[in-house]
Amino acid sequence: MTERLYGKLQRRKHAASKWSKAYEGDRPLLFASPEFSTQTGGLFDEFSDNWCAVVPDATVERLMPIGFRLEDGSIDKDAGRAWKRSEADVEIGLALLEALITGRSYALVWNNDDVEITFQHASSAIVEYVPGRRRLRKAGLMTWRDYDTEFATLFTPTMVYRWQRPTREGGRWTGRTAGLSRGEPSHIPNPLAVVPLVELPNRSRLHGKPRSEIATVLPLQDAVNTLWAHLMTASDGLALPARAVLGMDRPVREIVDPESGEVVGEEDLPLDRFRSDRLLWLEKQGAQIAEFSAADLENYLKVIEVAVQHIAAQTRTPPSYLAGQLVNVSPDGFAASEAGLIAKVSEMQRHFGSALREIMRLEAMAQGEARRAESLALGSVVWRDPQFRSDAQYSDALVKLKSIGVPDEALWERIPGVTPDEIARWKTMRTDAAGAILGGDMSSLFGVKPDQAEGGDQADEPEEAA
Repeated sequence: MTERLYGKLQRRKHAASKWSKAYEGDRPLLFASPEFSTQTGGLFDEFSDNWCAVVPDATVERLMPIGFRLEDGSIDKDAGRAWKRSEADVEIGLALLEALITGRSYALVWNNDDVEITFQHASSAIVEYVPGRRRLRKAGLMTWRDYDTEFATLFTPTMVYRWQRPTREGGRWTGRTAGLSRGEPSHIPNPLAVVPLVELPNRSRLHGKPRSEIATVLPLQDAVNTLWAHLMTASDGLALPARAVLGMDRPVREIVDPESGEVVGEEDLPLDRFRSDRLLWLEKQGAQIAEFSAADLENYLKVIEVAVQHIAAQTRTPPSYLAGQLVNVSPDGFAASEAGLIAKVSEMQRHFGSALREIMRLEAMAQGEARRAESLALGSVVWRDPQFRSDAQYSDALVKLKSIGVPDEALWERIPGVTPDEIARWKTMRTDAAGAILGGDMSSLFGVKPDQAEGGDQADEPEEAA
């Protein structure tokens, strides 16, 4: 099983490397004729007008999990603490970005004296499922390399097999000894009784592999790069007006024999001097100057603009991310331009949320809390609102919801960036404020009266007046 999964992982590495390089803008110049490539050589090897990074970046910044709910709808504080303790609140952004780029990433839940959640790249981990069961994991393999030794860990529901082998050709997998204490077995029982490696797939189909967000962008990206190469090549020789001298012989100079002083021939004068000095004497009768107009490069830009519009339409990326121009756009118009991206992100939240629930279910199982694990499996993930609105828009919406009786806690959850911990703190502050009112301590809410702060005798005046 280790050999089989390892071979499948090696075959996936090519595609993962392809999408990763595309995200970094590392693309060869395609769709150019052999003659063009021969003439330009490696001039455009380092050039890329990289739209492959904009599309996944625009999506992942809207995917931010901020908490986990149990089956009854309450926030699981233990899950939130375990999430932060593993720094998963930071690493999840990287894992989701890799899932958008390469099509998938992985999370490992394991208990090494304390439960830890780590995320793995698609080129170093793989999960195999039970045939006909899309969610039931049969095995998982994680690999890494340290100098001249390659390591692999195979997870099954019953056992964990830890292997190592030399990286040279013909090396065989043997039980792991490096990094283990003396007498520690290389293969151990799986305490979770389930494969602890969870896949985070992006937009997988019922019959097909998870899909990279760059798959649609890459052909248009290659076309845009080629168009830019043609444009810059044309601008190098045709962007400036060209002048020609008509009716005049090419400037020459005589070649004189230094010994005899006789003219033995003539040679053409180099034109570089005339170009630098911007001077030319027209001595021949009827000589005149003609001019070729500069080439119009706008047609290249129009085709590039259409290609970028196609990228925006096919990936549902707002024009503001690609064109970078917003002039006098109303809030409603801006929201309409982002509707496609919001719908796409909302769909991704459902798919990624299923994997995140499974991760936290494994975390609860590793803690030995079977009841909480079951409740998390039937709960939900709290995501930050994927739509960016102004503070005025949020405030207006919350006031209107408050007017129809929506509880404060539900309104606080709709404020972007507010975590469950902050909501719990606000609830405590509200309870303290209510207790102060019931206790008669109004000054703690509204401040001390000026006459009391000065310590004067004005507090007795109402008595005397009475």
